[in-house]
Amino acid sequence: MKINYSKPCTLPQDLIPLLKGRGLTIADEPKAVDYLTNIGYFRLSAYCYPLLKDPKCDHIYKPNATFDLVMNMYRFDRKLRILLFNEIEKIEVAIRSAMNNWVSDGLNDVFWMTDPKHFDSPKIFNKRLATIQTELDRTNEDFIIHFQNKYANPYPPAWMISEIVPFGTLCGLFNNLKYKSIQKKVAGHFGLSAPVFSSWIVSLVNLRNLCGHHNRTWNKENPLVPAPLKSPAFSWIDETSTDPRRIYFRICIIKYMLSTVSPNNTFTQKLKNLLVEYPTINIKAMGFPTNWQNEPLWK
Repeated sequence: MKINYSKPCTLPQDLIPLLKGRGLTIADEPKAVDYLTNIGYFRLSAYCYPLLKDPKCDHIYKPNATFDLVMNMYRFDRKLRILLFNEIEKIEVAIRSAMNNWVSDGLNDVFWMTDPKHFDSPKIFNKRLATIQTELDRTNEDFIIHFQNKYANPYPPAWMISEIVPFGTLCGLFNNLKYKSIQKKVAGHFGLSAPVFSSWIVSLVNLRNLCGHHNRTWNKENPLVPAPLKSPAFSWIDETSTDPRRIYFRICIIKYMLSTVSPNNTFTQKLKNLLVEYPTINIKAMGFPTNWQNEPLWK
């Protein structure tokens, strides 16, 4: 039986004795109040959780659990999100360009994004078209306004639309295409089969949204499982020792796709530097195998 929520609001300064009473060491209480005020306890509680004893529902902290460790995990997660978001941006831009070029050329139709004849599911197409229309109605981009003022076509060409629609909408259009040969050509540019490419870009959209909305990322178990890569064109990992629900697998996806997008990237070094900066982070909780640096992907 469900019950009504009855917990009162607890102000940051009142949380200090509560947390200390549960066994959390707080060395600098004024600074902790400041963090709780400007970040919020609910957001920080996700980083408190790994420091709780089992059963965690008792809310009793492990020995040596400190507020500094909580903030350490929070800062690491924030820097990890920034790193991943920046690398996903490179992949996203490359995917947008690939779709603009090869799908438009393959179909001989620069307006393919808004033509239902190119798509399998009318329902999915109509949903994506509604998003395109919403973005067109609210955009102030000069190139869209110029097109609408000069041309009679109801929609701009694909390369203009791809600049204003969300990445997820673009991926949804690609996955709904009728023409598997065109999907194969785009995916092949990134060293992937079309089914794996479709699965991976959905996972990247999900990760990008987590990063963009400042959600906890580092130790989250994601229910969305990316497809396995059976025939890699570039160096890859031993998937038998990797949990695809963990962030490490998605980090590997980013590294793999950068092989095409940015062959001389410094992502590996940036990742290693971040892990060195935060040595207390439990990378096993992220899905990193013990010998991850020896995987062909990271060499």
